[in-house]
Amino acid sequence: MTAERVERRLAAVLAADVAGYSRLMGTDEEGTLARLKAVRKALVDPTITSHRGRIVKTTGDGMLVEFASVVDAVRSAVEVQRSMAEQNATVPPGQRIEFRIGIHVGDIIIDDNDIFGDGVNVAARLEGIAEPGGVCMSDDAYRQVRGKVEIACDDLGTQTLKNIAEPMRAWRLRISANASAATSTHPPVETMRTLALPDKPSIAVLPFQNMSGDPEQEYFADGMVEDIITALSRFKALFVIARNSSFTYKGRAVDVKQVGRELGVRYVLEGSVRKATNRVRITGQLVDTATGAHLWAERFDGGLSDVFDLQDQVTESVVGAIAPAVEKAEIERAKRKPTESLDAYALYLRGLAKFYHFTNRQANAEALRLFNSVIELDPDFASAYGRAASCYVYAKSEGWILVTANEIAEVTRLAQRAVVLGKDDAFALAASGFALGYVGGDLGVGDALIDRALVLNSNYAEAWNFGGWVKNWLGDPKSAIERFAHAMRLSPLDPWLTGMRGGTAHAHFFLGRYDEAASWAAMTLQENPDFQLGLRIDAASNAMAGRSEQAHKAVARLRLVNPALRVSSLKDVLGPYRRAEDRARYEEGLRQAGLPE
Repeated sequence: MTAERVERRLAAVLAADVAGYSRLMGTDEEGTLARLKAVRKALVDPTITSHRGRIVKTTGDGMLVEFASVVDAVRSAVEVQRSMAEQNATVPPGQRIEFRIGIHVGDIIIDDNDIFGDGVNVAARLEGIAEPGGVCMSDDAYRQVRGKVEIACDDLGTQTLKNIAEPMRAWRLRISANASAATSTHPPVETMRTLALPDKPSIAVLPFQNMSGDPEQEYFADGMVEDIITALSRFKALFVIARNSSFTYKGRAVDVKQVGRELGVRYVLEGSVRKATNRVRITGQLVDTATGAHLWAERFDGGLSDVFDLQDQVTESVVGAIAPAVEKAEIERAKRKPTESLDAYALYLRGLAKFYHFTNRQANAEALRLFNSVIELDPDFASAYGRAASCYVYAKSEGWILVTANEIAEVTRLAQRAVVLGKDDAFALAASGFALGYVGGDLGVGDALIDRALVLNSNYAEAWNFGGWVKNWLGDPKSAIERFAHAMRLSPLDPWLTGMRGGTAHAHFFLGRYDEAASWAAMTLQENPDFQLGLRIDAASNAMAGRSEQAHKAVARLRLVNPALRVSSLKDVLGPYRRAEDRARYEEGLRQAGLPE
């Protein structure tokens, strides 16, 4: 009996899908379908045809296309993406249709006009690591088009693709007509590592879209999301990504599958807030990042006086969808309202918007003013006291203030008041503990408060980060390394990741692991070469490792950033190290690196 002959051929395969399709459909199902059909009819299909491509099949939000030439496939993809970019220029970010495209050349199987095989599978996986509006191709495809297509490419290195046996090299095309080999508008895909899923339900809450038509209300939408993150984080049965990592996606059209890979989460919550006069509408949808399927969607309407009740409804519904076994007592804790004063709460949200500028001195001062105004309106608002104390912490760490007895007294007052008012508030406890330890020098109390915060909320990345620094100051660098590692896993895209890495560098330094310390210090300086904490530990680590040239370069840059810094003035910026030998070792490292006495 003769087996039926299988038809094979070599072909270039293009796989494409719509980034953020689930979010677009959840927001406006009929409108999204109409726009996608119009785009395909007027732009995508004619472009593919003009480059001799055959659309094999469509899958709602995606398509599979076969070309005889990989050059034609790449030119078609570039033309589609550039045309889409022009068309999207006047479309609000939350409504844009953006394609991700993967291209591979390889052997395919043809069966009843459909195509199968590794050539198809690889193209689909490359599409999965492409950016919205971008094109990613295999090394096989790149070798075929090199020198034939006038477009710059970024080498993404070896990529491990899901369900593809062997890792393979990949390339990213620079779609912008003005792109050059020296520029890039997005971080390389290779920096977005796929993180393993935790052993419990994991979720990231993305910034909600502000649908109010008023940019001034952006703070309100951001504050709503932060409150939901905080509420969800109190559930020990959940692994919740920190606010700072979630907000790196703000203003971007994102694909939840990509978010799942980058943050290492099973679920994503996304939505919108529409606020008009005295009414507010919150929409939310919970999406499975593995499949893109909607698991839950709801709309909540109410008056502004009911805003906290609406937040409670969203939180309880989400938790009920992904963790039905969560204890009722934990649900009740998540409903705790921060304050009943809507005026104070609005000011608090404005303060947060300023506070998250982090290293901007003027923004930090404005945040402190706003938090103090909140306290005047509502003297029982625990989080406002904690945030105000944190403003002093950041001011000292950046060298903006020389802490006097008056500042220490004020920070102590704010922190102690936050603790009294927020006995079960993880943020109030952790922020107060860090402030009392760093500014007030009371490490024992600070360490105990942070530990209490972590018992209340083990998902709170900032508390793990604070705890790592306090452990360093207490002379327990091994515990510090563990805490920083946990903080980085909870918030892998945090703007303060440099501080977590810097803390890890310090811990290795005090363990005498100067090479490891220098390596972590170098990572802290990748995004901000003028980061003083990073420059100090980089200089000290390299000096103690015997690399005097690198150490002197770090000190030279440090003195440009802070000309007044001396060995004798390090006490004004360094933490309150309990062990005299730790401070002495730090000072000696910087002395050897060339910092003047």
